[in-house]
Amino acid sequence: MLVRDLQHGFDLDQVFLVREADRRQRRDGGEFLKLVLGDRTGGVPAMVWDDVAQALELCRAGSPVHVVGRYEVHQRWGAQITILKLRPALAGTYDPAELHDGPPRRVDHMEADFRELLATVQDPHLRRLLDTFFGEGSETWALYRIAPAAKRYHQAYLHGLLEHCLTVAQAVSAISATFPGIDRDVAVTGALLHDIGKLEAYTCDAPIDMTDEGRLQGEIPLGYYRVRRCIEDLDGFPEELAQSVVHIILSHHGALEHGSPVVPATREATLVHMIDNLGGRLGSFDRLEKQLPPGQVWSGFDRAIGAGAYFGSAGTSAAPITAEDRRRSQAA
Repeated sequence: MLVRDLQHGFDLDQVFLVREADRRQRRDGGEFLKLVLGDRTGGVPAMVWDDVAQALELCRAGSPVHVVGRYEVHQRWGAQITILKLRPALAGTYDPAELHDGPPRRVDHMEADFRELLATVQDPHLRRLLDTFFGEGSETWALYRIAPAAKRYHQAYLHGLLEHCLTVAQAVSAISATFPGIDRDVAVTGALLHDIGKLEAYTCDAPIDMTDEGRLQGEIPLGYYRVRRCIEDLDGFPEELAQSVVHIILSHHGALEHGSPVVPATREATLVHMIDNLGGRLGSFDRLEKQLPPGQVWSGFDRAIGAGAYFGSAGTSAAPITAEDRRRSQAA
């Protein structure tokens, strides 16, 4: 039974992924454990009131656990799982592909498209910069290939950063020929590097979370510093070209209140910001569609898009991602 299919009163005897596990204090001085249990379609809160220490041993964030309980929707507390029993999740009793979200495309296919796009950048200085970051066998590429794009709202799963940056860069490449005055090589380079700070800002271990560096410095300063430092190590890299690239990184959130220290002030930075924002929005639609119960066409209100999402228009829904698709993606 997937989380999106649960209905009030359903009895549960199955494996869930522990998304969050938070040990808290009760008013009477005792302790309880607040969990978020889930699968690839969503999460639901659950409370453990007794044997908290023992439950915490079983309920490590990012690990599967076998749950016996009941799903209920309370008027005051909303949807919750009332836990009756917890036990270890035994291999063979669940399908890992049903617990973990992932990209709809195989990773090796995305990597092939990424290499093809890299080869189209003609400027020799930008090619050197990109080869330094993304050369096969480089430490940065190994991280970039598996890193998530976010903690929650879009592509919040392993390989999500590769998926997001590739689609942004492909769209930037295509649109660059439409509007005059855009330096296509600069725009594509900036699109591929715009979220490079997320390599240090987010963990790759389940559950995905922000690192201390991400919380204290932010992904944009981390990305700026990483790219600026690399450029300074490349002999003869033109300063004006360097400024064009790092400006894209610094401004890609588009507004000061959204975390960018400067707003986009070049055609290339404006284009990357707009496509990045579009990619994140459409990624939220993908997330919401996976969570949508069968037969429903509206999601609930979603903070990322500022509304409910509608999936009732004929021909607009993507083909559902199967467990086999997810297994192949993870295997790659």
